[in-house]
Amino acid sequence: MKIKGLVLFALVAAPLTALADSPDASFYKKAAEGGMFEVNAGTLAQDKGSSQGVKDFAAMMVKDHSVANDKLKGIASSKGVELPSHSSVGQMATKAKLDVLSGETFDKSYIKSQVKAHRETIGLFRKEAASGQDPDAKAFATATLPTLRGHMKAIKTLAADAGISTK
Repeated sequence: MKIKGLVLFALVAAPLTALADSPDASFYKKAAEGGMFEVNAGTLAQDKGSSQGVKDFAAMMVKDHSVANDKLKGIASSKGVELPSHSSVGQMATKAKLDVLSGETFDKSYIKSQVKAHRETIGLFRKEAASGQDPDAKAFATATLPTLRGHMKAIKTLAADAGISTK
């Protein structure tokens, strides 16, 4: 009787273990790290930004990425994928740099970091939408891409207004 239960548990747990080590699980984790970074950096920019454009963009980041983060948590949880509790080391370093800046220097650094972050995030989401194996991850990526592209358009406009190259 114990062996049957163990075999049944192994059969039920196998798909979760397989997903936990898959490229889709990597997508979930990277998307979560990026989403947390956007909310944290956006909150900081709402407080420290010197231009109204930066403050408005930051508010949009906090709102949109909080919604996306909540959706992602729900999907990942249903798949047995444990998401990180903080952003990546590189993202934390970017936020630490932003923490010590102020005024126009802060605004320009925040804008540059947002162009870079959204370029990377759009690449991540495009790849998942095109070649992901988990239908829920693919659907999330596909549904989120238009919002991310809208963010990129908005941050490029802010960059152009501030005389910052986005190449």
